[in-house]
Amino acid sequence: MSDARTLDDIGPVAGKRVLVRVDLNVPMKDGAVSDTARLVAIKPTVTELADKGAKVILLAHFGRPKGERVAEMSLEPVVGALAATLGRDVAFAADCIGAPAAEAIAALADGGVLVLENTRFHAGEEKNDAAFADALAHNGDLYVNDAFSAAHRAHASTEAIAHRLPAYAGRSMEAELVALTKALGNPKRPVMAVIGGAKVSTKIDLLENLVAKVDVLVVGGGMANTFLHALGIDVGHSLVEREMAHTAQRIMTAAERAGCAIMLPKDAIAAEKFEADAPHIHIGVDEGVDHDKMILDVGGRTVHLINEAMDGVNTLVWNGPLGAFELHPFDRGTSAVALHAAKRTAAGMLSVAGGGDTVAALSHAKVADKFSYLSTAGGAFLEWLEGKPLPGVDALKPAE
Repeated sequence: MSDARTLDDIGPVAGKRVLVRVDLNVPMKDGAVSDTARLVAIKPTVTELADKGAKVILLAHFGRPKGERVAEMSLEPVVGALAATLGRDVAFAADCIGAPAAEAIAALADGGVLVLENTRFHAGEEKNDAAFADALAHNGDLYVNDAFSAAHRAHASTEAIAHRLPAYAGRSMEAELVALTKALGNPKRPVMAVIGGAKVSTKIDLLENLVAKVDVLVVGGGMANTFLHALGIDVGHSLVEREMAHTAQRIMTAAERAGCAIMLPKDAIAAEKFEADAPHIHIGVDEGVDHDKMILDVGGRTVHLINEAMDGVNTLVWNGPLGAFELHPFDRGTSAVALHAAKRTAAGMLSVAGGGDTVAALSHAKVADKFSYLSTAGGAFLEWLEGKPLPGVDALKPAE
């Protein structure tokens, strides 16, 4: 793990005001929380602190109100679902600073839990403003960050406040850091990365960082078409970034120098239309793709080669689907590799996956709970894989 301090280092918390940055930016439908995964994720930290007698005060954002008070982005509707998830009462304050927050905290019993209103209702949050951070810190004795998903943002509630109070990583944050460190920081080799998604342009930093760190890099999804195009293969009507051909060539050259084997599709499933159950054909990519057809999934030979290579690795990192997994039957390639990854994980391979589409694809394949660690952090997970510093994590490290 990184050298961030954790709850194991926090000492006695009974009677203390502990400000805990959490991720309550949950999906809503008809005014109710439709997915409680992020609420479940913070339960260990909140429960541990509350059971030890702390006054647990939750800081969080919801949506993008851009420094304005927007009624539809209040955290109040989340409180009921959070209380049900925690199995304890949860209070709510109409602001995260000032009198409303101070009064609610004063009324909070030891072991109680309080949600403060959306931090992004204040412009100082996203500006990482010192005065706003001071106002937040005024309400606490200790600070805990349990929102890895927001750790790539240098905001007042994720970065500046951590320099104003003794700061620690919560259990969810700790678990994420442990998993990612095992996967890329100090991995058990060989290491395979499976990287999919639509465009090379959105993952240049990721690919350039990974070729220097992993032994095998599987490139799938729409971005694989750009690599095939760079090799002179006709990809027909497939999604392709022709202007990124030189970048793809540069990445392949860097991989060769680093001793990283890049695996591209050898065969594919192609169709004329991007829609479920569209008529489709199996092709060998070396043959090229007809001008009226597009690649929508990897073929069976490619799946076999990926799974065969996976049999020889000890660590797997996965970000992005290998095909149009949301459309049947173009979900088969991603699902087949995901099922094999689950089998290998059961046999001892460390598997770490993350990103919205990745979580959805693995859930679709019914193996999301079979991976060693599944991150829902999105941008923070991607920036970690890119090798970029995360301000919210760095702020938890002891001053040198």
